[in-house]
Amino acid sequence: MNAHEMRALPRSGLKLTALGLGCSQLGGLYRPMSSADARALVDAAWSAGVRYFDTAPYYGYTLSERRVGHALALRERDAFTLSSKVGRLMRPDASVRPGDDGWAEPLPFRPVFDYSYSGVMRSYEDSQQRLGTSRIDILYVHDIGAMTHGDRHPHFWDQLVAGGGLRALAELRQSGEVRAIGLGVNEWEIAVDAMNEAPLDAILLAGRYTLLEQTALQPLLDHCARVGTAIVAGGVFNSGVLAGNGKFNYADAPAEVVKKVQRLSALCERFDVPLPAAALQFPFAHPAVVSCVVGARSVAQLQQNIAWLEQHVPADFWAALSNEGLIAANAPVPEGGA
Repeated sequence: MNAHEMRALPRSGLKLTALGLGCSQLGGLYRPMSSADARALVDAAWSAGVRYFDTAPYYGYTLSERRVGHALALRERDAFTLSSKVGRLMRPDASVRPGDDGWAEPLPFRPVFDYSYSGVMRSYEDSQQRLGTSRIDILYVHDIGAMTHGDRHPHFWDQLVAGGGLRALAELRQSGEVRAIGLGVNEWEIAVDAMNEAPLDAILLAGRYTLLEQTALQPLLDHCARVGTAIVAGGVFNSGVLAGNGKFNYADAPAEVVKKVQRLSALCERFDVPLPAAALQFPFAHPAVVSCVVGARSVAQLQQNIAWLEQHVPADFWAALSNEGLIAANAPVPEGGA
């Protein structure tokens, strides 16, 4: 597989590169990134043939959108695909401090959840202005679900469904202002619920279909393949534990996860396959997956991600992965495997 390979969303025909650049790091996730380094990262992605860029108002409290828009401003608009998200309105707030919500140098705007019709429309228009573009190709509903909202989830779900949030997305798609709509979430269950309410073009699913866990396989991914809803895989390193940093779901990995990673690492060593390469390539075996969005803190890290995606992995490795019970028995593996 090549990072620059173009793959289409079945419902809309919109094309994404196999590798997309996730732009949370451009917002300074956990560590600051300078404007020059942010620009260099986008330029390097472009030079490597990456043409899909994903951002959100929440990243750096609007910082990521501003940087992405600036970096892409001189590119031909039809030459790339851009996604952003709705669900949070960013309100001016002078009390914002470094480190809030994990953003190293956030801009002075505070997120306020709003999934209503007016909230979605306002968020979309605000993002257009920050990005400096009249068109956002994919609009995802960001972080709807109990994982984010806990006991408040029913309230925000009601905003999205009864309050017109989904209707706003449908109107934007019908008018042609956006080409595709969907969810950008960390839990597969809410994606299933949303698909029962509206036809979605794409789901950016972070961390729930990886080498470590395939719980989303039958309830979600198989259904998506049948109805033509594309999966964009995010969080394929499960917050980094599959790339060596010991984090899982944004926290220290629990003992059972560490044990599973050790087993996966041992198999990778046996076949001389880097664990991150296996983690990046695995989701693509499922027919619903069209792209994988991965962030990077530097040009070197981006180039390493591309090398992992394009590295040859022997068929015997994928067969062993399945035969040794390290993935779900019904999980597909890349062509040539079990």
